Amino acid sequence: MNLLLDECVTNYLKPDLVGHTVSTIDEAGFKGLKNGKLLAAASTEFDVLITVDQNLRFQQNIKNFDISILVFRAGRSTYPYLKPLVPRALEELESIAPCDIVIVAST
Repeated sequence: MNLLLDECVTNYLKPDLVGHTVSTIDEAGFKGLKNGKLLAAASTEFDVLITVDQNLRFQQNIKNFDISILVFRAGRSTYPYLKPLVPRALEELESIAPCDIVIVAST
């Protein structure tokens, strides 16, 4: 599966997302694109956008794009807070469907 890490997600997660092709916004050439423009561009190349933006799901109608969104929700958006969520994220990626929005939260 082709995954895109949003600008607000640390690049340190890349190697943890084992079994998937992972690119950053910079690597994909999407730096500076926001919300709808980002989703439109990303949906041509990627299956899932990984973000920590809690509001994206309220700001955009994901059904208008051919991409899914996986939202990490943790106390902070730094690697030590996000890394423990990776095993659950990998599980969710096994069954995520196009246009799904999945939230992976710390307990």
